Amino acid sequence: AREHAAHFAHPNATVDPPLLFEPPAPGSYELPPISWVEDHMLVAEDGGPAPLPGLGSAQVGVVSFIYRGCGDASGCPLALAVLRRLDRELAKWPELAAQVRLATVSFDPEHDTPERMSELRELMQPRGDWRFLTAASERALRPVMQDFGQDAVRLATAEGEPSALLRHVLKVFLVDGTGAVRNVYSAGFLDWRILLNDIRTVQAAR
Repeated sequence: AREHAAHFAHPNATVDPPLLFEPPAPGSYELPPISWVEDHMLVAEDGGPAPLPGLGSAQVGVVSFIYRGCGDASGCPLALAVLRRLDRELAKWPELAAQVRLATVSFDPEHDTPERMSELRELMQPRGDWRFLTAASERALRPVMQDFGQDAVRLATAEGEPSALLRHVLKVFLVDGTGAVRNVYSAGFLDWRILLNDIRTVQAAR
């Protein structure tokens, strides 16, 4: 567990690798809806109810699913590092930042309690609207996972008992104020510069 936690102890990890292509200028391309998600009620880091995405009509959201026990540096820790950098960059664009919400959702509510998500908030030190959510139970989370198309399977121990590890594919979702998913980012495509351009593109088309 200590090894896993170490990945989350260094949020200043390098997240500026050379891009393999030159991203198009914001507003010079379109991001048509890929799918649609509904609002779901989850649990905020203070223990209160929190809607996801829960966006206003003029807002855009960046939703990532993680769990704090993840030991894969190219998985959940990468998502957190990229969102942290995006949060810092958005702070340079106050008018744009006011229209953006980041949401990090744990798909391991058994271990990632509101208290642990609050600890994660302290670690990330957000400058903008960045929410850290969990669920009352795995059963309560299931409709959210299905709606977004995010899978996570709990692995078994050598004795066949459920372990603390989950097998999952990293996904980050860009959602607009109507609930339309405008882009989905995997590990090889997750970059704060692409996210920022896409956010500006979606907002410019409103």
